[in-house]
Amino acid sequence: MSDIHVFNHHAMATHFQLRVAGEEKKYAAGTAQAAFAVVDHLETLLSRFRANSEISQIAQLTPGETLRLAEPVFACLETAQRVESATNGAFSVTAAALKTQPAKPQWSLLKEEFSILCESGRLEFDLGAIGKGFALDRMTEILRDWDCPAYLLVAGGSSILAGNGPAPTAGWSCGLGDDNSPQRYSLQNISLSGSGLAVQGAHILDPRTGAPAALRNRVWAIANTAAESDALSTAAMILNEAEIREVLENDASWLVVLNDGANWRTLGARPLPPPG
Repeated sequence: MSDIHVFNHHAMATHFQLRVAGEEKKYAAGTAQAAFAVVDHLETLLSRFRANSEISQIAQLTPGETLRLAEPVFACLETAQRVESATNGAFSVTAAALKTQPAKPQWSLLKEEFSILCESGRLEFDLGAIGKGFALDRMTEILRDWDCPAYLLVAGGSSILAGNGPAPTAGWSCGLGDDNSPQRYSLQNISLSGSGLAVQGAHILDPRTGAPAALRNRVWAIANTAAESDALSTAAMILNEAEIREVLENDASWLVVLNDGANWRTLGARPLPPPG
């Protein structure tokens, strides 16, 4: 197997790891530095805990006001908007706003102006369920620019984005759950995300009601991008099984794995990756 170089970085209140295979160590280190710089820049734009971030500025808008956005912020919110529609509102970056407001705030994106319009309420966005995945997707663009096709990106242990596997393997061996999980798959050019209650408890709110998600303890989602798999895994914590199947009927690139104790169920037309 080719040498694998591992690099670690803390940003967005979580731990990022990049594994690069098939490259000279110094070149891989330069690639990692460039990729992590992208994450640091995204944190300045997307973090709701930074007073001067664009997400914080969005929260200051009053109904009828607009704000011109940086391209990454617009792109992230565009993905969030699309997944919210695809999941019938089970995923929403405004879910946490229901803690402080009686109704979900409403907003829209103005594509020609690269702006966001506040339609009602206070736009208290929390990108925790999609921001890390979006950062992984943007790191992938850097890896392509540096011609590093064999890589594995991990954010917080719950978001994984795999490129080509390290030669001569078919992919990166990843488990559903902890590192010792018997359910292991070989990931290549795919994203895997998990959501659950074990670490933070009932922290996921149903955007439709404001109540904590209570249907299940753990889910995993597979998609082509990490932003999508992160958002989908969050939505799957909220939707019942029939609703999940309905969502997946409209997107063949998505897959959801439910685990209730010893009972594993795979939903969606996309096949699971091969065992790893």
